[in-house]
Amino acid sequence: MQQLSKEEIEKGLQGLDGWNISGNKIKKIYEFADFNQAFGFMTRAAMEIEKMNHHPEWFNVYNKITVELTTHDAGGITQNDLGLARILDSLA
Repeated sequence: MQQLSKEEIEKGLQGLDGWNISGNKIKKIYEFADFNQAFGFMTRAAMEIEKMNHHPEWFNVYNKITVELTTHDAGGITQNDLGLARILDSLA
């Protein structure tokens, strides 16, 4: 995977609600009604993440999940990150 330019990243984020560039990552905070819903989201997402073999940096505190995506092998944001962001949004 090749690292995207800032312009390519911004274009890719146009159709994604709540995602923003944070350093060499894209980031979003999901908020759910409670811990059960947040954990359910993480469980559903884990199946898709494993299929892609592209694992996010994510953090859970009660009903909030912060997700940061980057492709370490490419040194920044790639199409894999944008694709996983779309999948996560569809599951939320």
